[in-house]
Parts: sequence; structure tokens; C-alpha cells
Amino acid sequence: MFNLLKTAVLMAAITALFMAIGAAIGGRQGMILALGVAVAMNFFSYWFSDKLVLKMYNAQEVDATSAPQFHHMVSELAQRAGLPMPRVYLIQEDAPNAFATGRNPQHAAVAATTGILRLLSERELRGVMAHELAHVKHRDILISTVSATMAGAISMLANFAMLFGGRDSEGRSTNPIAQIAVMLLAPIAASLIQMAISRAREFEADRGGAEISGDPQALASALQKIHHYARGIPLETAERHPETAQMMIMNPLSGGGLRGLFSTHPSTEERVERLLAMARA
Repeated sequence: MFNLLKTAVLMAAITALFMAIGAAIGGRQGMILALGVAVAMNFFSYWFSDKLVLKMYNAQEVDATSAPQFHHMVSELAQRAGLPMPRVYLIQEDAPNAFATGRNPQHAAVAATTGILRLLSERELRGVMAHELAHVKHRDILISTVSATMAGAISMLANFAMLFGGRDSEGRSTNPIAQIAVMLLAPIAASLIQMAISRAREFEADRGGAEISGDPQALASALQKIHHYARGIPLETAERHPETAQMMIMNPLSGGGLRGLFSTHPSTEERVERLLAMARA
């Protein structure tokens, strides 16, 4: 029920942002048009955003023949979690990271970079994939996928408002200062929406992943390794599409400026501390 409420709040906030930008571009007619676009985007996000994100990262689906050890690991963890077997993908990237996507557990996918497979031990990798399956089990993968798609769309719409200017309901040009404000504030607002739900979700996925794998210490070790190595290896796709960063187990962005201020991930130190406390308990 709580996840459904979070999804409803997210959809409402994103729709309100779309309508505000539409009003800045074209007055009342622009607001109505933006509302229609928001409804269409929400529908698209629900059904197709997982495919869009996987294509964006050039993820390649693997099976028991092409990646037997990795595929078997995910299968075993899915059974332990009481979940249907998700589709499994590999991303040819050196940066160590992983994410889950899909609209529900019956249509879920998990993806990992080849870099994370090389970096982590088998125990640590089990912890990471258990974390991603915890996202699936908690039914919050839809929220992250929809928010990533919609935040990107809001940024594009805000840029459109800046490039082509805006009109009020009488067809007159709007205040250029207001246009600049829309361009700057709308993407920030979209990021705040993502941040508000993402940090707590990561803590819950860490806890759930530790329970699924039965090894919180391995996940803690994996997070420390990823944090250390990921900082020096950029994930170019995430840099080009920062709205997808909150889907990852570790923030893949280089940081600095607003990206650092509006991080969708809690600090690695706090995540590790919580996991080690679980291990001691």
C-alpha cells in the first residue's frame, strides 16, 4: 500500500511539473497540452521505460548458456526471495554497477556491468544481486524507472521552454526571467522528487538484500569496493543521462555542484555501518 501511495505521489508531482512548464510555454493551452503529454508519458513509462533504459545502456540479455555462473546465481537468489526468475542482462562497461528495472516482479530485469563481475568476489556479487532482487521484491523498481524517464522528459521540456520562449494565454511573450527560472528550477524539482524516495529505498534494499543472501557482511564489502573503484571509472551513459543514476546500486555520477547536493543515494559509510550492525546481530 505504501509503495502504491509513493507511486501516486510521484505521478502527481511529475504531472504538476509538466503542467507548470506547459503553462510557461503556452499559457492555459500549453498547460492542457502538457497534461496530455504527462498522461501519455506516464502510460509509456509504465509499459516501456524498462526497455528504454536497458537499450540506453546497451544491455545484452544473457542466459544459462552465455553466462552460466552469473545466471545461476540470480536464479538461486530469486528462489530464495520467492520471486519469479527475472531477465538477466550484462552491460559492457568497466565501471562497477548494477540495477533492476521492470514494472512488477513478473516483468522484472536485473543488469550488471562486466566491470562489477570482474571486481567483486562471488560472495560480494551475490550480495549485490540480492540487493537488486530486494528492489524487485519491494515493488519499487517501477518507481525508479518511471521517475528516471519522467525526470529526463521534464529536463527536455524545460530546455524547449528556454530555446523557443513562452506565451501566455493571450499569445504574448512571457517574462524571460520566468523562462530562465523554469529552465533551472524544473529539473531541480524533478531531482528532488527522485531524491525524496530514493535514499530510504536504498537502505531498505540493502536490508532486504542482506536477508535474501544471508550475508550482510558480503554486501557491505561489495559497497566499499564499488565506492572505491567507481569514483575513478566514469559510467558514460549515466553521465549523459543523469536521471538514471538513482537506479544504480551506487551513484555513478562524478559528483560536484548540484549533482553532489542532490544525490539520490545515502552515504556509503552509513550503508556499510547498517549492514555490519546486521551482521553483528
